Amino acid sequence: MADVRMGDEHGISVIDFGAFLNGAKKQEVADAMLKSFQDTGFVYLVNHGISQDKVQSMFDWSKKFFSLPQDIKMLAPHPSSGTHHRGYSAPGAEKVTQHVYDSAELAKIRGKAPDVKESFESGREDDIVQPNIWLPEDALPGFRNACLNFFWTCREAELNILKALALGLNLPEGFLLEYHSAVDNQLRLLRYPSVPVEQLEREEVARIGAHSDFGSITLLLQDDVGGLEIEDPNNPGTFLSASPVEGALIVNAGDTLARWSNDTIRSTIHRVRAPPNSAKDGVTPERYSIPYFCSADFSAMIDCLPGTYSEERPKKYEPVTAGQYVLYRLAQNY
Repeated sequence: MADVRMGDEHGISVIDFGAFLNGAKKQEVADAMLKSFQDTGFVYLVNHGISQDKVQSMFDWSKKFFSLPQDIKMLAPHPSSGTHHRGYSAPGAEKVTQHVYDSAELAKIRGKAPDVKESFESGREDDIVQPNIWLPEDALPGFRNACLNFFWTCREAELNILKALALGLNLPEGFLLEYHSAVDNQLRLLRYPSVPVEQLEREEVARIGAHSDFGSITLLLQDDVGGLEIEDPNNPGTFLSASPVEGALIVNAGDTLARWSNDTIRSTIHRVRAPPNSAKDGVTPERYSIPYFCSADFSAMIDCLPGTYSEERPKKYEPVTAGQYVLYRLAQNY
């Protein structure tokens, strides 16, 4: 395992995923990944298979999109319903929370400290449940194709990561792929505008509040600004910086995977704050990130995986379809 684990950032393992992709040390990578998921719920993967040229190109497209006039971006509006997660959301439209389900309480929280970020979401083009919402092509020629191409590039990375996870769990390599065949995934472009540090410190505004993801896994690409923090597994309420690692893909487990694994894998609470000592003239720098949310097929029955339960460790959860669970959680954010 020592050869594939290249170090760590605040306890999150940095792993050379190339040793899985080339077949040289598949089991070692799988075991190291699983241990990082069990310890922190997060892992950094380098040599992950997505070329830096493609990553940089997608960040360039993201900046082009968010630099458009507001009225142009609003030509692809995110629906008010939180169950249709596509299109453009203006700053303050979404408030990410953890286990707040009362609509009145959610409105109160959103009003107190709105999330100051804007986003654009897309999925596979043939999704009839959540159809994509695009700008007119002449508003930003090439943007639609860029998003779709990168969506499928991330899909390839997802499949390889799911294979490694299955091996780590002592399951057949293709086991988890059978539950992720419908590609019910979401590509999200995110921009966090510059904001006064004082507003963040007084909690008048937020970037993204503390939350866990609710799919299977999330792949995250971030720029070099930083600001992602994860809750310390050993000290709840204390957060550690998940600093950018050059060329690395951050992968974290979601609530669905934690439930699936009978909580042998952690779905860790995380948030985005202003990175320390980053402000210039009292203002935080803008930040860009690209998460790719991976969900099990909506019809997939999520029941505890073989090997994660026993007489001594009984199943903690009743079976539920992935679709029921994800839609329930999505609706709480809008």
